[in-house]
Amino acid sequence: MDAPPIYRLPQDTLHQIFAHLPLRQLITLRSVSKLFHQTLTSPSFTHLLSLSHPLSLLALRPSLSSPSPSLLAFDPDQNQWLTFPLSFLLPHFPSPTPVASSDGLVYLWSHSTLIACNPLTRHFKPLPQLGSAWSRHGSVLVSPPNRVLVLSELAALYYSGDDNNGWVNFSSNLPAKPRSPILINDKVLALCDVGSPWRSQWKLFSCTLSTLQASQFWSRLEKHEWGDVFDILKRPRLVKGVGNRVLMIGGLRSSFSLNASCSTILILRLDLETMEWAEAGRMPGEMFRRGFADSSKFKVFGGGNRVCFSAKRVGGRLALWDCAEEAGKGEWRWIDGMPGCGDGLCRGFAFEARLTALP
Repeated sequence: MDAPPIYRLPQDTLHQIFAHLPLRQLITLRSVSKLFHQTLTSPSFTHLLSLSHPLSLLALRPSLSSPSPSLLAFDPDQNQWLTFPLSFLLPHFPSPTPVASSDGLVYLWSHSTLIACNPLTRHFKPLPQLGSAWSRHGSVLVSPPNRVLVLSELAALYYSGDDNNGWVNFSSNLPAKPRSPILINDKVLALCDVGSPWRSQWKLFSCTLSTLQASQFWSRLEKHEWGDVFDILKRPRLVKGVGNRVLMIGGLRSSFSLNASCSTILILRLDLETMEWAEAGRMPGEMFRRGFADSSKFKVFGGGNRVCFSAKRVGGRLALWDCAEEAGKGEWRWIDGMPGCGDGLCRGFAFEARLTALP
């Protein structure tokens, strides 16, 4: 029996054909046949793909451990859920839990070991081992090229990607427990509550990786022109924006009284170059009333121009703010069909999927 005609095509021709397909289709085609897998994972085709755009996904952190671990992600452009098996990490790294992503790599905890992996290619690399307390209490921040910071209230661990140096331990010197810390290039930002037990007072703190290594204190970012920007939001949290921008998100207080209710959820954007705040978006009233008005607690995750919101009242779905860079406006919509939502409070991170990313 003659082989199909596609088997007689030169490899360069196959590369040119496959290079015109979206990344989501290439991921599926790799499992069609041995030829497709060899072609789509070859170094020459991988180099060709390095010029293409990544697949922008929103990944979920699993709420419960599973005997068949996987990474669940949502594709906002195609409005569909994708599943990437993580069973290739077993049995050496049991119960892998995804916590962060950067530059096409996903970082996962397996007990006291942090692992960098590309779930598309199944390449992975365990980082030098840490104590189990870090996996329970530390926030994992990642930034290219392969820089990792594990931050807690009292200390910080930094890994530069050099196995010879391993983890370097520093005192964090923060005035309070860091809330939703983010890493932008070499700048670390975090919110801290410096108020009293009866009334919160949130402030924004910043340091660079170089000053952190010098054990210097964090600096408080503030300007007189900002006014009451931190007082109008209830339970604010940070999300990494596009480029040198930071998103601060929280419930918009109806007044400055201690137990004031919230009228909606507000998204503010800080430009770190001009140090100016601007409103980026606010949740529509109907969406807020249906899912978040009576929720004393909700979760926020995402990055860039996309932010997801989860709460117990909304059950197996998420609210999505999707801001088109060209128009400068944000679209709000529901994401339905979320599997394995547990109590409805989902956590996650932005995942720029790339076949070319190497741990």
